[in-house]
Amino acid sequence: MKSLPKFILSAAMVAAMATSFSAVKAATPPDTLVQAWQSDDIISLDPAEVFEFSASEIMGNTYERLVSYDIKDVSKITGQVAESWTVSPDGKTFTFKLKPNKKFASGSNITAEDVVYSLHRAVSLDKSPAFILGQFGLTKDNVKDKIKQTGPLELTVEVDKAYAPTLVLYCLGNSVASIVEKKVLVQNEKDGDWGYNWLKTKYAGSGPYIMRDWKANEVLVLERNPNYEKPTPLARVIFRHIKETASQRLLLEKGDIDVARNLNPEEVTAVSKNPDIKIQSAPKGTVYYLGLNQKNPNLAKPEVRQALKYLVDYQAIADTIMKYKGDVHQNFLPKGYLGAETSNPYKLDVAKAKELLAKAGLKDGFSVTMDTRSTAEITGVAQAMQQTFAQAGIKLEILPMDSKQALTKYRARQHDIYIGNWGSDYQDPNSNADTFAANDDNSDNAKAKPLAWRNAWDPGPLTAKTRAAVMERDGEKRAQMYKELQKSVLDDGPFVIFLQQTEVAAVRKNVDNFVLGPSFSDNDVSQAKKN
Repeated sequence: MKSLPKFILSAAMVAAMATSFSAVKAATPPDTLVQAWQSDDIISLDPAEVFEFSASEIMGNTYERLVSYDIKDVSKITGQVAESWTVSPDGKTFTFKLKPNKKFASGSNITAEDVVYSLHRAVSLDKSPAFILGQFGLTKDNVKDKIKQTGPLELTVEVDKAYAPTLVLYCLGNSVASIVEKKVLVQNEKDGDWGYNWLKTKYAGSGPYIMRDWKANEVLVLERNPNYEKPTPLARVIFRHIKETASQRLLLEKGDIDVARNLNPEEVTAVSKNPDIKIQSAPKGTVYYLGLNQKNPNLAKPEVRQALKYLVDYQAIADTIMKYKGDVHQNFLPKGYLGAETSNPYKLDVAKAKELLAKAGLKDGFSVTMDTRSTAEITGVAQAMQQTFAQAGIKLEILPMDSKQALTKYRARQHDIYIGNWGSDYQDPNSNADTFAANDDNSDNAKAKPLAWRNAWDPGPLTAKTRAAVMERDGEKRAQMYKELQKSVLDDGPFVIFLQQTEVAAVRKNVDNFVLGPSFSDNDVSQAKKN
């Protein structure tokens, strides 16, 4: 990459700034936004691999894709790098024309060659989010034939079936389809790795900010991209990994940070009374759930799966531990999606749970473990469930660990119960149906590994029904198909879904245009500024 302007501070200098503001004065620099957040889920900054909430937010502020959408009305799809697009009469070929004079952070022009390379790379690397593109019949063996450059600023994408066009477009707006600069990746490629080992910690994009420096579990620094079409008001954004919510609150009140991202309900209530702080919130397309591994013989019993759904005090969790942060929601489609079901039939009913456990031959209960991310809210929810499970004789052992440990174990199907959250990858109901209600191959060496697979669940006919729903072009019929899928998973699936997330941030009042969107990749600081 070409050298960046000399006015940009070194990574070491910026990182030092992030830890020494209070030594100078209780205020962050006027050209810098400092956020405190729990970001230990970041394992890579390569958009072809990113699949976690925190890193998705970074991708949204540092990379661009062919298309995007209006976060106030996600049905309005707009071009980002693409100027226009058309769909062939048979519904299988999408032709994109790119905006002229779009540039990477290096100053080089974005061409169709870069876009085609980026999509080939994402499919060929075949990392966790690759299925978002692979679901359209794209594989490392055929992607070069299916995605082609047809001009300096034109390319075609051929899919295997006539899907609803919006589904294809939403997926091409996902982080996995981010556009990287081909020549930079080729220069840093080793042993045919598409530059993967380099890009895990480096940057080759065109978004409003440049990813300047990342020290895992410490600090992540973004700096203004001087070649972006709409320059950012702020020179830099610093994300400090601060695990303790009490520390976040203290730093916010002192003015040592501008935004606190993980305050607990009591802290949100307290800082909301501070005239220098405002509270922002936005509903997310994210659900909190328990994943019950069907390799565990007790959890594999349908009566046990249902019993656990009667052993959660949903409303108490929403009203206390997760106050401000979520509403009771028990279906896999978030509210607002096509076909989303909003009925919540389960509530805490210990007698009913005991009856079901007795039917399963477990009238005295059983012991089980829960892998739990070491954050205040997740730990609090786990402890609440530990207490209600115990009322039916189920001895729940909580296993605290950081996010990377928990995710690694979960992805290897080595858990008993996993507690976590799942955010939709794109604004179409198939995003969640494809992971909660479908599993094409339940073997340990399966290529696709959705949440149903992670929990070793074969959903039987639901997989075919999920595949049929994505092809239905009649909106009302399609909505009904998703309602039926949700009911089947709610009744029998290995998931105890208990909340839909609301994201809350406490922000200093001198900060404007800090945006929380419907997904984490939509959280936008590109036009944030300070008064």
